Amino acid sequence: MKLAVIGAALLAAGLVAALTGVLPAEDVAAIGERVWPILLFVVAITIVAELAAIAGLFDVIAAFLARLSGGRTWTLWLLVVALAVVCTAFLSLDTTAVLLTPVVVGVAKANRLPPLPFALATVWLANTASLVLPVSNLTNLLAVHRLDAGPGEFLALLGPSALVAVVVTVGILALVNRRELRGRFTPAPAPAVGDRRLLIVSAVVVAALLPLLVSGLDPWIPALAAAAVMVVVYIVRAPRALRPGLVPWQLVVFASGLFLAVGALQALGADAVIATVAGHGEDLPALARLAGTGLVGANVIDNLPAYLALENTAETPARLGALLVGVNAGPLITPWASLATLLWHQRLEAAGVRIGWGRYALLGLCAAPVIVFLAVVPLAF
Repeated sequence: MKLAVIGAALLAAGLVAALTGVLPAEDVAAIGERVWPILLFVVAITIVAELAAIAGLFDVIAAFLARLSGGRTWTLWLLVVALAVVCTAFLSLDTTAVLLTPVVVGVAKANRLPPLPFALATVWLANTASLVLPVSNLTNLLAVHRLDAGPGEFLALLGPSALVAVVVTVGILALVNRRELRGRFTPAPAPAVGDRRLLIVSAVVVAALLPLLVSGLDPWIPALAAAAVMVVVYIVRAPRALRPGLVPWQLVVFASGLFLAVGALQALGADAVIATVAGHGEDLPALARLAGTGLVGANVIDNLPAYLALENTAETPARLGALLVGVNAGPLITPWASLATLLWHQRLEAAGVRIGWGRYALLGLCAAPVIVFLAVVPLAF
């Protein structure tokens, strides 16, 4: 509810700015043209992921990984890490935070393992692995629009940085959780499947969707097609599962209001002040400065407004890449640094797992600057 209230307030402020002329009508039209495909993708991919989760797809995959691990805790953790990276890369960081978190916590509990190392892996990798593809993060979709680039060009620009961010994240998490991940366990029985046909259809739809998301098509097209197929199948087999809550209304309102509000601030001249802080240039110190500014901005006000505020200072592909490193891999310190972190914490509490924000912030404060700086290095060379 808090997100909806904030989103409504931002949307109201943006509409006031548009009605009073602070935000010119042509700017509003430009924002709308830029935003609608992104929000449509977010809605469609959320519906696909939610319905796949209801069918039990993520539960079955996680249970399979537990058996595949051979009862070795380290192996299971690394398999969960790989699943979190793939889920984030193709289905977005919010999917990892919302749908994968309770699954991996459930698998850990079912196998009598400490859930926190698995939960921390999902939230950190939901952020740091969101550098991989345009569809991994809303900020990436905005950047691709600015770059006028496809998945291949995006991967060429940020692939090395994404690899560094993921490897360093996994290394730090492994070091922090090394004691809890020792030993072996007896894999729990596979979970019961309520409707096998729904599970099979969900698996086929998701498997077909993943390559289409990197095919060069606008991401909203295959995502919308997949969502339509899933909805039709559910109308036939499980109509009660279709509910308004499948649509991420709060996120849509929040993002819409945010785009208008930031556009109004830019129209009032905020860009000049921000450019002074972010600096210029493409050498390593300059790129690290921009990424660091994005990191700080994300942890102070959230990564999406931080990206929007700093976007005009990223005049080149290398600088845009550095900004994405800062706002995607940097939100590991404060609870509100990314929406995915807040959603993760909600799911964690619902699963009965507790982590103090003090400990979370301290871990992130130690890790985030290291991850961001090392991930920027490939962009400078």
